[in-house]
Amino acid sequence: MAAGAAGAEQIVPAALSDLPPADVVVLGELHDNPHHHANQAAAVAAMQPAALVFEMLTPEQAARVTPELRGDAQALGAALEWADSGWPDFAMYHPIFTAAPQAAIYGAALPREQVRRAVGEGAAAVFGADAGTFGLDRPLPEDQKITREAAQMTAHCNALPEAMLPGMVEAQRLRDAAFARATLTALRETGGPVVVITGNGHARTDWGLPHALRLAAPDVSLLSVGQLESAPEGTPPHDLWLVTDPADRPDPCAAFADG
Repeated sequence: MAAGAAGAEQIVPAALSDLPPADVVVLGELHDNPHHHANQAAAVAAMQPAALVFEMLTPEQAARVTPELRGDAQALGAALEWADSGWPDFAMYHPIFTAAPQAAIYGAALPREQVRRAVGEGAAAVFGADAGTFGLDRPLPEDQKITREAAQMTAHCNALPEAMLPGMVEAQRLRDAAFARATLTALRETGGPVVVITGNGHARTDWGLPHALRLAAPDVSLLSVGQLESAPEGTPPHDLWLVTDPADRPDPCAAFADG
């Protein structure tokens, strides 16, 4: 079954094996949901992209993914120092690496110190000369700014000082632009198609990686797929979206409630 034309359309997981063609396909996830990673691996296996771009890896880590290590989950996880990275169990991610064994691996993550600098200095100052290409030199519309700051507060269990919220949004803008830049590098170097593995927030078409990439390269075709755990209120900010079973997880805000 074909996934159909893009346009905030709900699909079923089986449609991931027949996605519409695009230069760049952004596969969203909730990081700790194994169903989402299984779906990503199925989509990658069907597409056989020329490149895979991971939010979770720096360029230096990506360079450690050698053909000899790629099929060995334990050895590759150790080479990537995944256990110390803060990301969920590598066993969920490893099948994505092996689903397209010939795909070049790219890391999109920035050094943590750069992300921290964006909180105080702003995304454009940290990103550098090409900030305008990815829209970082433009202030956010006020309604989007309010929405994004509220989302940051919710994501951090309402435990952040309000004064930090604008800086947290700037850090997110920096990361989205960096992910878009890495994706365009992968597309240029491999010819595509390119699959990006990232969180649903970064996969948003209204202000995430897709928005930054479309500003920088409007002629590049892009498809964003969001993966949710429950029926959304309103229209999700993705070209295609699906609902999976939720992950079994503890309450992420319990630590704040106990404090």
